[in-house]
Amino acid sequence: MQPEIDLFGISIKTFGLMFALGFLASGAVIHRRMREIGKPVDWAFEMIFAALIGGLVGARLFWILENPSKVEGLGDIVGGTGLVWYGGVIGGAALVLAWARRRRWLTLETIDIAAVPLALGNAIGRIGCQISGDGDYGKAWDGPWAMGYPNGVVPTAPGETVHPTPIYETIAMGLIAWLLWTLRDRVRPGALFALWLVLAGLERLLIEFLRLNDAVWLGLTLPQLMSVAMIAAGIAWLALIRGRHGSVLLAGPAQAGRPRVGGARGVA
Repeated sequence: MQPEIDLFGISIKTFGLMFALGFLASGAVIHRRMREIGKPVDWAFEMIFAALIGGLVGARLFWILENPSKVEGLGDIVGGTGLVWYGGVIGGAALVLAWARRRRWLTLETIDIAAVPLALGNAIGRIGCQISGDGDYGKAWDGPWAMGYPNGVVPTAPGETVHPTPIYETIAMGLIAWLLWTLRDRVRPGALFALWLVLAGLERLLIEFLRLNDAVWLGLTLPQLMSVAMIAAGIAWLALIRGRHGSVLLAGPAQAGRPRVGGARGVA
């Protein structure tokens, strides 16, 4: 494990480094997609900045709500460590929607454009969890690829090995990002984000069975309950699209990279 690296005498946390790389990669994807659909490419930087600020605030607030006993003063609120994934998603989404409304581009196309960056950023961020050993690893296990995190930010006990769940999540979310990217011009407006809800929710629901979080209701952890809500919302959304159009897929061959005329249908 390598929680920190020294670069020209400056100590850099590896989790923060991968967090930043995740946002840069997501910004590059949004930049490419903006160009494909004929939107101003500089909007990509505005959108990713809104997601960054909203995501950080949301992730921190949800951590505080989950761990009130660890907050003793203002310094623990604005500083310290602790981020919650779904809090980041909610906070980032809220600020991106506010940005889109200001730009008069609050459409299903706007929502769809976030699907691939969400999956890709999560995949890269989990690399930071793995390298830093921040406690997101799984339950004790002695299988063929089990690992120990004795030098991590949240170390495992000496000699203990566990499921390397950050690796599992990086692989799973990377594949989801690739799948969504290949479908970006093949599904109806809104379907891409709905698919992200289902696939990302399913990934987190399953991975939680290998992690250390405590069950809160019906034997499920809080992230699992959030995942169930995501899956249900995604399935309902896809069913609505299919009910209205007869299919989630667009008719005819995919037109990747071809700017669309008139934009997508707005969100009420």
